[in-house]
Amino acid sequence: MGAHADLLARHRAVLPSWMALYYEQPIELVRGEGRHVWDAEGARYLDLFGGILTTMTAHALPQVVEAVQAQAARMLHSSTLYLIESQIELAEKIAELSPIPDAKVFFTTSGSEANEAALLLACTARRSNQVLAMRNSYHGRSFATMAITGNRGWSASSLSPVDVKYVHGGYRYRSPFGHLDDAAYTAACVDDLRDVLMTQTAGDVACLIAEPIQGVGGFTVPPDGFFGAMKAVCDEFGILFVTDEVQTGWGRTGEHFWGIDAHGVTPDVLTFAKGLGNGLTLAGVVAGAELMDVVNANSISTFGGNPLSCVGALENLRYLLDNDLQGNALKVGGHLLRELRDRAGRWPAVGEVRGRGLMIGIELVHPGTTDPDPHRAAAVLEHTRAAGVLIGKGGLHGNVLRIAPPLTLTRDEADEGLAALDAALGSSEAT
Repeated sequence: MGAHADLLARHRAVLPSWMALYYEQPIELVRGEGRHVWDAEGARYLDLFGGILTTMTAHALPQVVEAVQAQAARMLHSSTLYLIESQIELAEKIAELSPIPDAKVFFTTSGSEANEAALLLACTARRSNQVLAMRNSYHGRSFATMAITGNRGWSASSLSPVDVKYVHGGYRYRSPFGHLDDAAYTAACVDDLRDVLMTQTAGDVACLIAEPIQGVGGFTVPPDGFFGAMKAVCDEFGILFVTDEVQTGWGRTGEHFWGIDAHGVTPDVLTFAKGLGNGLTLAGVVAGAELMDVVNANSISTFGGNPLSCVGALENLRYLLDNDLQGNALKVGGHLLRELRDRAGRWPAVGEVRGRGLMIGIELVHPGTTDPDPHRAAAVLEHTRAAGVLIGKGGLHGNVLRIAPPLTLTRDEADEGLAALDAALGSSEAT
């Protein structure tokens, strides 16, 4: 029995059956360097998924490794009941970079926990448990964030601490409004928002939470200004706007540092996770001081903002800013998008290529239809892995290929990934 087969047997014996694993023969990744990783059996891969957009800059980035090693030799944990200088410094930097004026930051350990904290702020401030969320969204696996996730594949229970209503968002490919131009599409979704408010709520809604580009939902991109129009309605009713930047933050979209910047609005709350820690456990929520301080009971996050994660995140963020990785995402991601769209005509199973920067989705369908084809998506994942390239998949139907590499991806590496995708999609057409 090989290393992977043995590990899979052990995994199935002691871990939940609902923990998803990629590939017919799952692999363990044991080492990474730059944009490449190696598995337990020695195979090398170009990583175009970055641990679900978590390895933001590069695997084993020397500055991060050295900072973490030095901190680990001093102290791993001290609790937020004590002052932590690296936590304060990181919060200062995030507050400066955020679009929210007079910002304060609360650190957590995951995007789920960050979105839970955002709900706490909004529901406490508004004295309401009513929440608006987007269809096809994903906000986490915890009890409340599962409730605001508009994707049945990730909703394990109908029970919820909040009363949620779903409105139309940026997934145009399967939308009843998808045939409309940008302005008309936005107007139709705004009309739907008004209708939901008037017919399905008691009026005192706490917040609308949205991903500027839906991640798990398949990298769906709304028209620029879409959320500006949605927030204008929210403002009429005093409804807070929460932007979930867990996957869109830190320049990944290329054109903007935060995904919400494409919509000309200032959010009331911003959540982040994944990429900031570059693999270290770190997430958080940003809000104006008055809103952040609305919580009237003691609260901490035991591991949120711990010294080890904060020193690593500081170095990771410095590297990103000093080396203009947002600019690289725009340049290399733009090249990938152009090439994929140019080639899409050769692949009858490609329904749509969409995305921004280094956040690209390829929706696969049965040729000649818009019917989703998750089996083909799984086959493409197998083909690309065999060719030494790792990509992801998602979407409501599991039929969207997701490309989201570390932001240091080079043009040559992008072309290597394109070649693997070209061969994989071509092979899938023949099956």
